[in-house]
Amino acid sequence: MLVIRPAAVAGSFYPAEPGRLRDALAGHLASVEPAGLDLPAASDEPPPKLIVVPHAGYGYSGDVAALAYAPLARWRGRISRVVLLGPVHRVPVRALAAPTVSAFDTPLGPVAIDPAAMASLRTLPQVAWSDRPHAQEHSLEVQLPFLQAVLGDGFKLVPLVVGEASPAEVAEVLERLWGGPETLIVISTDLSHYLPEAQARAIDSATVQRILQLRSDLDPHQACGAAPLNGALQAARVHGLVPQLLGLCTSADAVGMAHADRDRVVGYAAIAFTAAQPPALEDGLAEAELADREPADNPAALGRALVAIARLSISRALGLPTLPGLALADALADALADHPALHQPAATFVSLHDAQGRLRGCIGQLEARLALVDDVSANALGAAFGDPRFDPVSADEWPGLALEVSLLAPAQPLAAVSQADLLAVLRPGLDGVILTWRDRRATFLPQVWSQLPSAVDFLAALKRKAGLAADFWAADLQWSTYQVRSFTDHRPEGDAR
Repeated sequence: MLVIRPAAVAGSFYPAEPGRLRDALAGHLASVEPAGLDLPAASDEPPPKLIVVPHAGYGYSGDVAALAYAPLARWRGRISRVVLLGPVHRVPVRALAAPTVSAFDTPLGPVAIDPAAMASLRTLPQVAWSDRPHAQEHSLEVQLPFLQAVLGDGFKLVPLVVGEASPAEVAEVLERLWGGPETLIVISTDLSHYLPEAQARAIDSATVQRILQLRSDLDPHQACGAAPLNGALQAARVHGLVPQLLGLCTSADAVGMAHADRDRVVGYAAIAFTAAQPPALEDGLAEAELADREPADNPAALGRALVAIARLSISRALGLPTLPGLALADALADALADHPALHQPAATFVSLHDAQGRLRGCIGQLEARLALVDDVSANALGAAFGDPRFDPVSADEWPGLALEVSLLAPAQPLAAVSQADLLAVLRPGLDGVILTWRDRRATFLPQVWSQLPSAVDFLAALKRKAGLAADFWAADLQWSTYQVRSFTDHRPEGDAR
């Protein structure tokens, strides 16, 4: 007998009447076009493998969710299975819970569950089988009408709610269900809950930066769906997925809350993850030659691209257009066309400085994990909104800040048995330095030599940054150096700094 889980939150989280629901979905999906997303009717490119979407009522998070869902219409008929994971809100669950029903119902009709995919999970000890956690759970249900709107009725569902599960447990389940381009993974989560607006924006920006870096150590205060999200991020690292932030806002943005209501807002983000694509080969250039090639034949054009990517990322996060005097979109388009290196893994730091040259934020990575374009974007957001030493950058001050992107060469270990050995091989002004001791790690970019030209002072400050005494030394201290190519942005016209 066909057993169907009935819709539980129709009429509260989204309209219960089919006509009104279709109109609401159409409105949210249509809102994507003004945001500048290019939505061709069809695409030969592979679809996103994973998306992260919010699960609040459509009036609060519908427009943000649409940023991830609207592009999926390109692959209608090609995505035939959706693996949907979200947190439990009402019934405690150890690890993951799978339903035993045959379909989930919505006002637009039932969505069939994929029996073969569900059967593949039977041997995993972290998966329990129970309909009770699913009965009233909204985190999965609110995604279904969006999926029906963009994919039609040609897909089957694998719905799983996640309770106290480790990233490894969730990642193992996703690995079992990974499939090919026919399988889409959807992670349902909101971000911070019921904080004052300014605090929520700062925390959510830092959380998004960690997601873009594929960090799998989020906690439920940063994202209510931290458990499924952490597992998905672990799987994304293994499969080399590249994340892209599509939108970030709060409930105050969505509904224009009165001032008093801005003391209790909820954060929402839409993020898409795609498989890294190899760069197209240039005419007459062999693949081996391209692999051995310098990352940029024209460093100036590459620098313009990196700065444009960083500044665009921050401007969009602040809801601002490109800055006067900076043709960022044109510079970015030209640079992306000229530099396939932007799609290769690389490590960068992004630094912000105020009009007096004082540091206003600095975040980066020492190892190449993401494509260069995505690493710069993630670190720009981190420098602006996620550096714990500073308040988040505001829209008012942003146009007056200078931006610097440092592209790191791979680090090289140093063999130093004493401080004297280390001082003898360091090259002031040229070397960035990494200190590692047990669970402590710290680095100074080569630019720091301008403030600490003495190698003794430089090392002392680096040790203090790592939480060690200035004269600390141990046999298991590890040191490595790296060099950078540094690019700064052009000042807006009329800026005499």
